[in-house]
Amino acid sequence: MPTNFTVVPVEDTPISNADYDGEILKEQDKEEPHMARGPYSGDETPRETCSLISTDHDDSIYGYNMALYEDEMDSTPMVSSLLNKLANYTNITQGVIEHEKAESEDGIQRVPINGPQMGTFIGVFLPCMQNILGVILFLRLTWIVGTAGIMEALAIVFMCCSCTMLTAISMSAIATNGVVPAGGSYYMISRALGPEFGGAVGLCFYLGTTFAGSMYILGTMEIFLTYIMPNAAVFKANTGEPNGMQNNMRIYGTCCLAIMVLVVFVGVKYVNKLALVFLSCVMLSIMAIYAGVIQSAIKPPDSQVCLLGNRSLQNSMFDKCQKTEVINNITTPTKLWTLFCKGDLGNATCDEYFTQNNLTVIQAVPGLLSGVISDNMWAHYGQYQTVLEKEGKSSEQASDNKSVNQTYVFSDITTFFTLLVGIYFPSVTGIMAGSNRSGDLRDPQRSIPTGTIMAIATTSFIYISCVVLFGACIDGVVLRDKYGESVKGSLVVATLAWPSSWVIVIGSFFSCCGAGLQSLTGAPRILQAIARDGIMPFLQVFGHSKSNGEPTWALLLTAVICEIGILIGSLDNVAPILSMFFLMCYLFVNLSCAVQTLLRTPNWRPRFKFYHWSLSFLGMSLSLSLMFVSSWYYALVVILISGCIYKYIEYRGAEKEWGDGIRGLSLNAAQYALIKLEEAPPHTKNWRPQLLVLLKLDSDLGVKHPRLLSFTSQLKAGKGLTIVCSVLEGTYMAREADAKLSEKNIKAAMANEKTKGFCHVVVSSNQRDGFSHLIQSAGLGGMKHNAVLLAWPANWKQSESTLSWKNFIETVRETTAAHQALLVAKNIDTFPTNQDRLAEGTIDVWWIVHDGGLLMLLPFLLRQHKVWRRCKMRIFTVAQMDDNSIQMKKDLQMFLYHLRLDAKVEVVEMNAGDISAFTYEKTLVMEQRSQMLKQMQLSKTEREREAQLIHDRNTKSHATLNDKATPTSDRVHMTWTKEKLISERNRLREANMAVRDIFNMKPEWENLDQSNVRRMHTAVKLNDVVVNKSQGAQLVLLNMPGPPKNNGGDENYMEFLEVLTEGLDRVLLVRGSGREVITIYS
Repeated sequence: MPTNFTVVPVEDTPISNADYDGEILKEQDKEEPHMARGPYSGDETPRETCSLISTDHDDSIYGYNMALYEDEMDSTPMVSSLLNKLANYTNITQGVIEHEKAESEDGIQRVPINGPQMGTFIGVFLPCMQNILGVILFLRLTWIVGTAGIMEALAIVFMCCSCTMLTAISMSAIATNGVVPAGGSYYMISRALGPEFGGAVGLCFYLGTTFAGSMYILGTMEIFLTYIMPNAAVFKANTGEPNGMQNNMRIYGTCCLAIMVLVVFVGVKYVNKLALVFLSCVMLSIMAIYAGVIQSAIKPPDSQVCLLGNRSLQNSMFDKCQKTEVINNITTPTKLWTLFCKGDLGNATCDEYFTQNNLTVIQAVPGLLSGVISDNMWAHYGQYQTVLEKEGKSSEQASDNKSVNQTYVFSDITTFFTLLVGIYFPSVTGIMAGSNRSGDLRDPQRSIPTGTIMAIATTSFIYISCVVLFGACIDGVVLRDKYGESVKGSLVVATLAWPSSWVIVIGSFFSCCGAGLQSLTGAPRILQAIARDGIMPFLQVFGHSKSNGEPTWALLLTAVICEIGILIGSLDNVAPILSMFFLMCYLFVNLSCAVQTLLRTPNWRPRFKFYHWSLSFLGMSLSLSLMFVSSWYYALVVILISGCIYKYIEYRGAEKEWGDGIRGLSLNAAQYALIKLEEAPPHTKNWRPQLLVLLKLDSDLGVKHPRLLSFTSQLKAGKGLTIVCSVLEGTYMAREADAKLSEKNIKAAMANEKTKGFCHVVVSSNQRDGFSHLIQSAGLGGMKHNAVLLAWPANWKQSESTLSWKNFIETVRETTAAHQALLVAKNIDTFPTNQDRLAEGTIDVWWIVHDGGLLMLLPFLLRQHKVWRRCKMRIFTVAQMDDNSIQMKKDLQMFLYHLRLDAKVEVVEMNAGDISAFTYEKTLVMEQRSQMLKQMQLSKTEREREAQLIHDRNTKSHATLNDKATPTSDRVHMTWTKEKLISERNRLREANMAVRDIFNMKPEWENLDQSNVRRMHTAVKLNDVVVNKSQGAQLVLLNMPGPPKNNGGDENYMEFLEVLTEGLDRVLLVRGSGREVITIYS
């Protein structure tokens, strides 16, 4: 049951009080619990001392001595105030708080609840003893000893007890590392390993506790129907009808479950009041066993077993172990004779084995000094429906060995070592009872380790001694008789008891009843604790409770699951199931301690010092081994269930930060990986774009272009590094809240667009510096970005400020200087979302210059995503006049073949034609506008008017002069080289000289910058070719020209890019980093 912590007012206590001083010292070392929220806590991680800090203070108290810190008093209190709160808090269980609150609503004055007062013996030792000792000890331990022998039985007990002892050591370390509220192992594991492991193992612990309730109820019904009231059976159970007993267990078990659920529903206080009675029954039964052992050494009890040859007989079916008897000098057959023979005594037809073997009577309990221990030292495993035979006793075997007479005692199950391990292990569970009561302990830091370890040591001694004493006192053929059919249907262990066998029968009956009630009480509270943590949304309904804190819905679910176990109908089949769940829980308790110890986290400061990571690792290995030894298929099922729960919490559960060890383990692994990555740059085969995405925010601090995030997720598909950043202008002190809000909005947009990565918002004096800092310093160690993705500044012409395009060009320059690739998405708002599916179309790559092969790699990565999967890839190259187009095309196809890329190659040639008048006119307009903007401080209205005028002139010029452009022909050119670039420039100069002769040039054209004319000519011609070939493409990838080296032509550079991409819907301008990113080698 979850425990909340409440600060309660107390009366002033004199400082001289030694107890008060000691309490302060104890509480100072306790970590402040972070469960001090509402009943549905778990949604957030508060400040470390939120429930103890009071911000109300009087200036007269602090005076002027602490004036230097007076501005921080609201959030960081004085040490004296904090220590006073720590010394005077108390922890009260959640159910008690809710119950007290509900009863105070009627206005009646209630007696205040005192603080926890239970010590080690009452609060931990006795509950653990009651939970550990139970049904297996009374009903199955004698059978395990007789079947496995003393040596193998000791091995089973030693393995199981060692597992629980090692788990208790790990649990003690975790439990003393701060306050552990109710919830026991679930709370410890979840806070140590995180919500995913905590939720998975918490549900395993819940299911184990629930099936334990089923086992205890089945044990109760077995005692009732077999040893107390056999005549109450609805179905007659015999060896020929093995399902008869199971059907009786199902009927009576269901009725018992209904009664127990009703008792728990009415009130747990009745269960708690009966707990001492049930514990007394357990202790009296154990004392009766030891007393019987002593008595057997003095005077063995008179309990006889009838053997036919060496076969054991069910002596409940006859009264005398004789074939015939003499009555009034007349030999008459006994009832036993009639079970094996048919007809009169003179001409009867008898069983051959019965005829050839004599009847003998042996003592069921020869006694401690009888020497029977030597016969019980080794194993006697058998098959299903095998007759139990006494070892060492001779018999005449019948010719027909297929005797099926129901008078014999048969084994009801095929026995082997691993089966016995699974059946026995539930007898050592229950070690969590002390940690579950941590909220009711006076000093849980000391009581939990001491009480739990002492309880395990005590119960281990009881089990080991019982194994030896049972083997030394009871005959082997009786030990292997699971239901005591050879001793008139009595409980086998009861034949050893003194003064009466009914002490153990009644004691074990009430012990099983009490254990069942405890399971039905504890399991719903474990489920309620999991539900209230909010890590699994579908369990939220089970977090609700009645007004007094009783988890009603959780109790109903527990009853349903418990009924499933009862319907199995066999204690031997239920025991391995709950063994799996508890072993899984113990495995993760040990893992929690080992991880925390190896990580050496600063908060790992257990008061219990007798632990080591190797012991925890040994306990974890032993738990896993016992799981597969007991039942490998059950182990796989439980691991699968835990894995499914883990993945569900990981994907659908609430985000939690509990300071768990897995987070620390991840940090250590990340640190190691980062150091290894930094040792050497990644090989070309491992290169993939690690993106730094530069976002623009709107006036409401929302993401301006969410499609940029969609494109990021399509390009990355969750692989590699993605850092999404933005810049706010101002100072961090003034815009701290805006920065946090922006980061929150970006994370929400990333979640909506399914973009996996990191988010960071920087506040800088201007955007240019902010983006520069991000390009230089984003990432960590070897995990740094190698490519920058941003959107094209769409309205750079109409903007009243030149900062937008100037910042863009500076970003291009800085990425080039940093040797990073650059991706610029133009018309980003028209890009497809993650929900779109492009049915047909192409991704066109215009390979103008080779700068590392990034243009080849990007379409391949995009086509891995389902949005672009159906698109085909086309590659266009531009060639010069003197290149062999056929050979170049073949070379390119071969190159793509070696790159393992499926793409269609198309060859395009731009001839060295004359520069058109349209190009001159467009260059003139560009330079005039640039000059005017430099000389004049235009208002916003004037700039918009001029922009519109220039646009109109461009449109008109294009309409009149477009027809004069020379058509293009197809030639091949794979890449531009330096030599080809020089020859192309010479050819353009000659073309310019020829133009003066051809055209009557306007006077204003003579003064144009010829470099601008050549660049505009390239942009216009290349745009015509691209639009002609790729206007219908889904995406066009194009080499992005570099910016001018001086700042004088920045605006002209923007105009060149506009002309280059004019008339295309979706364009991705790509500028490589210069290094090869794709290779033909394996």
